[in-house]
Amino acid sequence: MRILITNDDGINAPGLEALTAIAAEIAGPEGEIWTVAPAFEQSGVGHCISYTHPMLVAKLGPRRYAAEGSPADCVLAALYDVLQGAKPDLVLSGVNRGNNAAENALYSGTLGGAMEAALQGVPAIALSQFLGPETRDLTDPFEAARTHGTQVVRAILDCGIWAQDADYRLFYNVNFPPVPAAKVKGSRVTTQGFRRDTRFSVDPHVSPSGRRFLWITSGPQHLPTAPGSDAAANLEGFISITPMRADLTAHDLIPDLEARLG
Repeated sequence: MRILITNDDGINAPGLEALTAIAAEIAGPEGEIWTVAPAFEQSGVGHCISYTHPMLVAKLGPRRYAAEGSPADCVLAALYDVLQGAKPDLVLSGVNRGNNAAENALYSGTLGGAMEAALQGVPAIALSQFLGPETRDLTDPFEAARTHGTQVVRAILDCGIWAQDADYRLFYNVNFPPVPAAKVKGSRVTTQGFRRDTRFSVDPHVSPSGRRFLWITSGPQHLPTAPGSDAAANLEGFISITPMRADLTAHDLIPDLEARLG
């Protein structure tokens, strides 16, 4: 199996090293692991592509490349340049440092890479490690993902629904809970949750030179979401597996809206 891995935390992120180990187990001794990841951190860029300027791609080693672009850029660079037409069998994106559950999924560069792979017709899975008080003092904060990642990816590959003939192909969003590996209770198929009463915001600061800057800030991450949703499962100690697609249409509203608008 030929696997392409990317992330949004950057080519030197420890989560990418964890993902490399997972990918190696999935690919097997005869497989190939290709890495094309951002040269610098690209957290929060979503499905951004560098449409208005070129990107530099540098080879760092055998099958290992850094691109000055977003995770979606990295997937495009891999598919149409680095791999020279040798299409991968699977794209894995992550392991993100922090959760990409609930509304975080909408901002996530980790998911942006997986989404671009799906739009290009390649099976894709995004993986993220929820962090919290129980992971703070671990020697390896990615312990849960590292221990259970291979099993989860294999389960999705073997039993998942991929809808290969759909216009918008499915991809999967996996979040590992904020607990040590031994405390993971299993996995659950979930919906995307929503954290109520918390939003992204800005925090103004004035620099020593007197210039005013704004830092983007997130809200509390350990708020419960609806039962059966991703963050709720994570906070209960379960790995969440959420099928997603890039189609943003509110299909449930179409009949009613047609009746209203004639």
